[in-house]
Amino acid sequence: MKNLLLVFLLVFMLSSCIKTETRIPIIFDTDANNELDDQHALAYLLFNADVFDTKAITVNATRNGGNIDEQYAEALRIVKLCKADGKVPLLKGANKSFNEIETSLNNATFDGAPAVDFIIDEALKYSPDNKLVVLAVGKLTNVALAVKKEPRITDKIRLVWLGANYPDPGEYNLVNDISSMNFLLDTNIEFEMVTVRYGKDSGTDHVKVFKKDVLDRGIMKGLGPKTDVPVTGRHGGEFSCFGDYSHSLFEHCQFHGEEQYRALFDMAAVAIVKNPAWAKTKIIPAPIMIDEKWVERPENERKIVLWEYFDRDAIMEDFMESLRNYSLVKK
Repeated sequence: MKNLLLVFLLVFMLSSCIKTETRIPIIFDTDANNELDDQHALAYLLFNADVFDTKAITVNATRNGGNIDEQYAEALRIVKLCKADGKVPLLKGANKSFNEIETSLNNATFDGAPAVDFIIDEALKYSPDNKLVVLAVGKLTNVALAVKKEPRITDKIRLVWLGANYPDPGEYNLVNDISSMNFLLDTNIEFEMVTVRYGKDSGTDHVKVFKKDVLDRGIMKGLGPKTDVPVTGRHGGEFSCFGDYSHSLFEHCQFHGEEQYRALFDMAAVAIVKNPAWAKTKIIPAPIMIDEKWVERPENERKIVLWEYFDRDAIMEDFMESLRNYSLVKK
């Protein structure tokens, strides 16, 4: 009886010492220097460290925002303003497109190698029952190259991509590398498309902020933790918190429409990973894009998830709350 009690005691002590990781393991893949939604998405992610276990930030270059070095520099500014510098790996990815790079994957220094190889190494730690989330808010080049180089990661990743106006053509992230998207649509990777749909309430274009709030009222000013060393902004000036830098970004952007708004597309993608109730989903047969037009494949057994109809008020409220009561990344 004493031995049995001892066994029960040891089991209890061991179970008490083991902490179950409930955070979402995630890699954030971004063209950080394009527009200003990437920056707000990254800050939102890093200020929710109690929800997200950010494994790395990988960058890619799209047509706006300069080359990979400029994309990296902007991501680094945000990482520093979120006090995550040295705590989360920041890695350079692809300058060029999937079709331009895929034939050189055997070269150790291929375009995008640091980011692509990290995605592979990290994804291999996971399983079909416990997947790594890759949240891509730019072109899909880094992810496609990783799957092409190491197909074993295909069933270990949940890919959430902010891109496409589906079922309409166009959209910035998509047109920057259609070949990478088409490649992934014809694999078995878990693929979730977070729609953009410019000018429509059904896409992330609906998750918008207004000039009257961000500039006239200055609602972002002073929000976020204070850095020990000021960060020089993209447009000059020095900033010691993300909220002040956000204000600067809005000062240098163009607002749209009679409402004078700016959509935070990428930030909405972070939000629906945090709380899926903030949008609606439907499952569709995976389409393909030919000559920059969607081609439906209704008999396709391969299915993808489509995200649409986002709860703008709930997402914006949580975003602002995250800047006021942040949970910072720890080493």
